[in-house]
Amino acid sequence: MIRIVKMTFRPEEVAPFQHLFEGWRHRIIAFPGCQQLQLLHDRQDPSVFMTYSVWASPKDLEAYRNSEVFASVWPVVKRMFAQPAEAWSLDRDHLMDAAG
Repeated sequence: MIRIVKMTFRPEEVAPFQHLFEGWRHRIIAFPGCQQLQLLHDRQDPSVFMTYSVWASPKDLEAYRNSEVFASVWPVVKRMFAQPAEAWSLDRDHLMDAAG
């Protein structure tokens, strides 16, 4: 299962968020069921970031969202937003690469 979260920060919060994410990312990827975590940065708007995470199951994502790790991260990040976050939970239908 894939989870994408779009976050738009106030300009003065971009650098503090990036610094905080460096400290948090190891705790997030270590959470049971988290198979991949990426932080993406919009090329056109420096205030926009997205997290792209892959979870073994929806149950694992829900366990993370109810965990102490999430409870310590999300309230801090949420205060930095210029607008509410948007989130999508997706199932992968196909995975292709250049090799086929």
